[in-house]
Amino acid sequence: MTETGTGTGAEAAASAVGAVLAEAGAPTATGWRRRAGFAGAAIGVVAAGAAAGVALERLTVGRGVRRKARLALDASAPYGALRGSPGTATADDGTALHYETEELEGPGGPTVVFSHGYCLSQDSWHFQRAALRGRVRAVYWDQRSHGRSGRGTGPVSIDRLGRDLRAVIDAAAPEGPLVLVGHSMGGMTVMALADQYPELVRDRVVGVAFLGTSSGRLAELTYGLPAAPAQAVRRVLPGVLRALGARAELVERGRRATADLFAGLVKRYSFGSGDVDPVIARFAERMIEATPIDVVAEFYPAFAEHDKADALAALADAEIPVLVLAGEKDLVTPLSHTEAIAALLPDAELAVVPDGGHLVMLEHPGTVTARLVELLVRAGALAPDDAGTGGRSG
Repeated sequence: MTETGTGTGAEAAASAVGAVLAEAGAPTATGWRRRAGFAGAAIGVVAAGAAAGVALERLTVGRGVRRKARLALDASAPYGALRGSPGTATADDGTALHYETEELEGPGGPTVVFSHGYCLSQDSWHFQRAALRGRVRAVYWDQRSHGRSGRGTGPVSIDRLGRDLRAVIDAAAPEGPLVLVGHSMGGMTVMALADQYPELVRDRVVGVAFLGTSSGRLAELTYGLPAAPAQAVRRVLPGVLRALGARAELVERGRRATADLFAGLVKRYSFGSGDVDPVIARFAERMIEATPIDVVAEFYPAFAEHDKADALAALADAEIPVLVLAGEKDLVTPLSHTEAIAALLPDAELAVVPDGGHLVMLEHPGTVTARLVELLVRAGALAPDDAGTGGRSG
C-alpha cells in the first residue's frame, strides 16, 4: 500500500474523487469546507471504509505507527489466518456463499453460526473462533460480495441476506439446534432470517447474540457528526456512492493514495479506546479496504430500508436466551440502538462494553467471548464446567 498521506498523492486522490463527486451533483471539496468544515474528497475514502461511509473528519495515523503495525502483522500476528473445513452454499439467485465449519471434539450439540458485518468478513471473529475451536460446532460464513463469497447480482436488501443465511444453514447445518450470532449487518441478517422463517426459529434456534447492530431507523444516524453536517451528508451520500461505485477503478486509486487518512478514519469509527493495539487496527483496516467501493455502494441503500423491529417478536415468542451487546462508544450503530433491541426483547441480557467501539469483538475480545460463552452455556452448547473463555483478555 502507498504510504503517501499528504502532498501530491493525496492531492491527486482528492482531485480524482472530487471529479466523481461533481458527476454526482455533490458539493466540491471547497464547498464542503465552507458548508460543513470537512473535506469533500474524504467522502469517497470514508464511504469505502468506515462501515457506513459518512465520517468526514481528517484524522491521521503517523506513518511510523502504521509501518510498525504492518511489520508486526506481517511478521507475527496470525489474525485472520484461522481456517476451517470449507464449503459452498448456493443462494436463491445462484450466488456462491463461502462458509467454513469448525467441528466439535466430542458429542454433538448446537451449531453456532456467525454472521459478520458490512465491509468485513468471517475473519472479524478471529478471537472468538480461536477461543471456541474444538469446544462447539461452529459455522463462519462470508456474506455475498464479501470475503471469499461470490459477487451477488441485482439489488441488495437485508431480506436477501436473511435468505442467504438460510441457504448457509441448509448447507452447513441442515438439522439440529442452532445458536445465531450476528455483528452489525450480520445481526440485521439474523433478524431478516427470523422475519422470513419464524418456523426455523421456533423449531431449531436455541440462542441468539446481537453485537453492535440495529433493528432500524438507520437513516437517522449522525455517526458522531454535528447535526448540520450529518444532515448534509445524508442528503447527498446515496448519489455520491452511486457515482463512486460507477467509477470503482478511479476511486480505488484514491483509496491507496490516501492511506493515512483512511487508516485514521477506520480507527475512529471502528474502536472506542484511544490505545487500541495498532496491529488490531491494521487488521481491521485490511478487512475493510478489501471491500471494493462498488460493493460498498451496492449495499449502502439497504440500511436505510432496514426495519426489523417487528421481526424480533419471533425471538421473544420463542423464549430463548438472547444476548444484546454493544460498545459504549460505538459511532456506527450507537448504544441507543442496542438498548432499543433489548427493550423489544425484555428477557434478553443487555451487555455494554466500556470504551468499546463498533468492532468491539476485536477491541475487547476477552469480554465479548466471555459473554458469548455465557450465552452458549444457557443455550446448552457448552457445559457449565467448560465456561472458561480461553481468549485474549480485553
